[in-house]
Amino acid sequence: MKLAAGLSLALPALLLAGATQAADAPVVVTSIKPVHSLVASIMQGVGTPELIVDGAASPHTYSMKPSNARTLQDAKVVFWVGPGLEAFLQKPLESLGSDASIAELDDAPGLTKLKFREGGAFEPHDDGDEAEAHDHDHAEAAGHDDHGHDHDHGEFDTHLWLDPANAKAMAAEITTTLVAADPANALTYQANAKTLDDRLDALDKELAATVAPVKDKPFIVFHDAYQYFEHRYGIKVAGSITVSPETIPGAERVSEIHKKVAELGATCVFAEPQFEPRLVDVVIEGTKAKSGVLDPEAATLEAGPDLYFTLMRGIAASMKDCLSRES
Repeated sequence: MKLAAGLSLALPALLLAGATQAADAPVVVTSIKPVHSLVASIMQGVGTPELIVDGAASPHTYSMKPSNARTLQDAKVVFWVGPGLEAFLQKPLESLGSDASIAELDDAPGLTKLKFREGGAFEPHDDGDEAEAHDHDHAEAAGHDDHGHDHDHGEFDTHLWLDPANAKAMAAEITTTLVAADPANALTYQANAKTLDDRLDALDKELAATVAPVKDKPFIVFHDAYQYFEHRYGIKVAGSITVSPETIPGAERVSEIHKKVAELGATCVFAEPQFEPRLVDVVIEGTKAKSGVLDPEAATLEAGPDLYFTLMRGIAASMKDCLSRES
């Protein structure tokens, strides 16, 4: 009886402590689902980050809502990839108060950055090109303005999270930023970051094993968003239907890719949930190619700490499934 009474007396105190913890959690805002997932993993036990680009929306075509602006105004910490991906956020972030910490994750130490490729019907790089592409510095890349990449940081591909090693580098930067902004919860952030690091290492090995049986089979994607996955696991992306998802390809481009598919023989052409799936049907018409769906920005997934792992496994599984099918 004394034990029960003690528990009943302690319960309100525990509830109050939990409420205090929640109240003390900083308001953290994230731009896109993959970033949100990494931040949510590190914040577990402290709070839940807000998300700007939710649902099936794409950062390439997103427009700010009034509710997004209100969320940003309350933010103590904001995580985004950078203006090369979420161009719509650049001006709103410039107007935030000076007390907000803004972490641009494309500047995280240790990232592998790959330059944009030269066109939609690109060929796989040879070893020399790969070595040049794995430049970790912000080297200038010439000649890309003609290909639809007119963002401020347009010299490299911003789909950085599609390499788990880059996700680890981003997670380290997220942890450093959260600890600086909220030192009271530093131990929790650091412990969660270690757990996340270990999970990302295990995921990396799992993904390599998943795609290993099909990595030599070429395929075509809707837009060139998969360089990091490609270079990490040695898969063969033979081209993209469009260079930039903001630009719908014309008849000449579609014809060019259709010819490419026919030349390659049996392969796969992957659509994306947010963009025009009928283009894929046109591209594969009259060929032996099959179609599949890849979701690099997690448009169809529910936001949360496990989303990143679901996203990456889904990409690997879709590639293996499509490329393993008999013609």
